[in-house]
Amino acid sequence: MNLFSQSKPKCNPAPLQQLKTWVYDRLKLDPDVSISVSQLQCKEPGCPPIETVITILSQPAQHYKIHKALDDIEQVDLIHLFQTK
Repeated sequence: MNLFSQSKPKCNPAPLQQLKTWVYDRLKLDPDVSISVSQLQCKEPGCPPIETVITILSQPAQHYKIHKALDDIEQVDLIHLFQTK
């Protein structure tokens, strides 16, 4: 029995790359700027069950949250997200 091994679902890289491409295009970011994407689960009351956090690693860093799983995000979600900022 291996206590340190956890079975994790494999991430499909296509939606992740598509999301990053949309962010670069929408915000007209320089290709040298890094983007971090994390999908988080929350089990606390009032918290969405899953959210995707987009962090643009510029100075200062910019953080955005979408209350959807990465695979469910569409380009229109980013349009709405960045219009409100």
